[in-house]
Amino acid sequence: MKYKSLIKAGFKVSEVSFGCMSLKSSNTHTNEIISKAIDDGITLFDTADLYENGENERLLGNAIKLKRKDILVSTKVGNRWKQDGSGWEWYPRKEYILKAIDESLKRLQTDYIDLYLLHGGTINDPMDETIEAFERLVDMGKIRAYGLSSIRPNVIREYVKRSNITAVMTQYSLLDRRPEEETLDLLLQNEIGVLARGAMAGGLLVNKPAADYIGINEDEVESILKRLPEAIREGKTQTETVLRYVIDHPAVTTAVVGVRTMEQLNDAIAGAKSDALTISQWKQLQEIWTGNTYKEHR
Repeated sequence: MKYKSLIKAGFKVSEVSFGCMSLKSSNTHTNEIISKAIDDGITLFDTADLYENGENERLLGNAIKLKRKDILVSTKVGNRWKQDGSGWEWYPRKEYILKAIDESLKRLQTDYIDLYLLHGGTINDPMDETIEAFERLVDMGKIRAYGLSSIRPNVIREYVKRSNITAVMTQYSLLDRRPEEETLDLLLQNEIGVLARGAMAGGLLVNKPAADYIGINEDEVESILKRLPEAIREGKTQTETVLRYVIDHPAVTTAVVGVRTMEQLNDAIAGAKSDALTISQWKQLQEIWTGNTYKEHR
């Protein structure tokens, strides 16, 4: 396993991280899968209080309690469940964040969160109030660092200007190259880490049949997928290739891969352990198609 530095937080992070959202409380193999991930060198485990109404944090807490000091935990806040149980609402207010952290700590069975992420965000949010809450939690020792989970360039720019965020989680893959237009370079220049999710485009880049994807119609997706094998380097599987495309961007700290099964974990680890793409190989993958750009929230 290779590692990169989350510079402003001072963390050493494995090039592939474990996205816990796909894990369900009914999965009897969760502890085994997470234990193997730790043994194979994965250091960051990402969850959120929203996932399965808190149960995802709870199952992660149970699985890591004996190895807590060996890993990094990332969780998210900002989506508040309605009291009637009918769903959730966006609520990035200071009083809620300061309360929600204690519930997450309890479910995760830990005294601190390594990386606390705002789970979304709009340009009209009370950002200064939100930032004040995160700074307060750092001062209290309840979190070690904080960041943002967002795909919106206008929101990301504001947090870069106003706050001490150490990382941004954002969607990025060979089928979703929107961050290449602007946000990846911005974050690299400011030494803010990138946690890239969706590297396999929901499976489209690996094993699922073509379908519409974030504004790209099914026919175009199919055309891209047909050209992909021509760019796969000898000695790499398709999974390894598309994962390396994300990992090897200089702005990306880690690819957060959703894991539900041992097979998915093994594929992710193989991608992490495979050789990095050369610059020419990476560009060859880029040339498969022209890429896409953000149409909203610019």
